[in-house]
Amino acid sequence: MSEMSDTTTISELLDDGEGIPEADTPTGRAEDAPARPHPFADLPLEDDGMPTTEALTNALRAVIDPEIGYNIVDLGLVYEVTKPQRGQVHVLMTLTSVGCPLTEIIHQQCSVIMGAMPGVDVVDVEFTFTPPWSTDKIADYVREELRAMGMNV
Repeated sequence: MSEMSDTTTISELLDDGEGIPEADTPTGRAEDAPARPHPFADLPLEDDGMPTTEALTNALRAVIDPEIGYNIVDLGLVYEVTKPQRGQVHVLMTLTSVGCPLTEIIHQQCSVIMGAMPGVDVVDVEFTFTPPWSTDKIADYVREELRAMGMNV
């Protein structure tokens, strides 16, 4: 194989000369991929063009606390979801501890999920520790499962 220059592409590095396919289709072409509906295509929207606050909060159930393994809503970490203005979502939440090393991961997951919702252009995730989180905020079913695993909650 020859030396790589600054302009060498991955396709040029392949010995078979066929390059890397654009998509996982029989032809390798993206235009041959089946159309997939947007995951929130059927979500009813309010007059502001955005989902309800309840639907936005429910979508945050896709964000899993990496340390505990349950979603941030049922752990009681989400205090409030508001729509301060058209296209904007504000998530007020807390963490299980002030020095949580996974703050950025949770922030990114919230931003990605909220940003994928129809009509949402700006996502503001604010962390607060007032009031502090406690195990009293955990949903009953999560508490039961954690206790079954031997955790004292």
